[in-house]
Amino acid sequence: MNRMSRTVGLAAAGGLALGVLVPTAASATSIEGYSGDVAAAAISTITEDRGVSDAAAARILRVQQDSARTLSELTTRLGDQQVGGYLDARGLPVVNVVSEAAAEQVRAEGATARFVSRSTARLDAARAALEAVPPVAHTSIGLDPRANQVVVTVSEAAADAAASVLLATADRFGDAVRVERFAGEMHKAIYNGEAITGGGSRCSAGFNVNRGGQNYIVDAGHCTGAVAQWNVGPSVEASFPGDDYGLIRNDTGSAPGEVTLWDGTTQAITSAADATVGQQICKSGSTTNLTCGTVEAVDVTVNYAEGAVHELVQTSAAVNSGDSGGCLFAGSVGLGITSGMGGGNSYFQPVTEALSAYGVSLN
Repeated sequence: MNRMSRTVGLAAAGGLALGVLVPTAASATSIEGYSGDVAAAAISTITEDRGVSDAAAARILRVQQDSARTLSELTTRLGDQQVGGYLDARGLPVVNVVSEAAAEQVRAEGATARFVSRSTARLDAARAALEAVPPVAHTSIGLDPRANQVVVTVSEAAADAAASVLLATADRFGDAVRVERFAGEMHKAIYNGEAITGGGSRCSAGFNVNRGGQNYIVDAGHCTGAVAQWNVGPSVEASFPGDDYGLIRNDTGSAPGEVTLWDGTTQAITSAADATVGQQICKSGSTTNLTCGTVEAVDVTVNYAEGAVHELVQTSAAVNSGDSGGCLFAGSVGLGITSGMGGGNSYFQPVTEALSAYGVSLN
């Protein structure tokens, strides 16, 4: 899988400048909901990863928001008649189905129906059995709708004895479960240093939100749980492990609903939604700045050394230590909060869950 994510000098709203954005020819492209610079970064990543033209990459960005909405509506309506879905290489919706009746409904909405051999019940049974195994640090469990499989990812850092139980469980389900191995570890993306700082630790500012007239920052729970007082205000909520979201009271007097770009422009964040497999996304953080890539999986369980975190979004966008808490977004749509990384993948807490848990609204 191509990991050539673009870094172009952007950090999350409230973060510190660590780079300078270099304009490209694609920056003049106008895509609704995207600032020119974010559109340029996303287009550059798509053209490198897929070998398509700038115009083709721009078309993907223009259609994917409506495609993701159609996909969400169809999968909700079809229930067990569907087995997940994703956006194809053109950014168009594909729904996995197990019946002709479901296929007809999908086609009626202008989406592609794809017949698959493994049902939701079969994949859910496999996943439930895998989740029932005591958590093994440096592993993950997720669904790959494009392959119609459950995927178990195992790091070389995972303890052999514990991993053997997980792998034996995976074997019971044959080709319904795919096992992937990688070097390194899975770990949360926190580091000592700058950006939003406190207690000798560094994270990245997430989404500015409000409740009852008070401004807050929705951030990573492993950040807010570890540090009581940040340079922007105190931590007031934390959920980690299990989830990875938290809340910082924003006492700075500045809480724009925008992601700061380091050439004096911004990317407005006007709504929040759940991520979709195949969606083209970007993330910002105080270490790697702006990187872009693709959503590879949703509803992923990641077993960090500190414990399991469930329902994460897995992407190909690069992250590194210090990026924790930063924003995952697609144009003006906020999608997630940076949680961690491992094996060339990055993991994000869905922001919709955090907004709902704390009863806050995007600024």
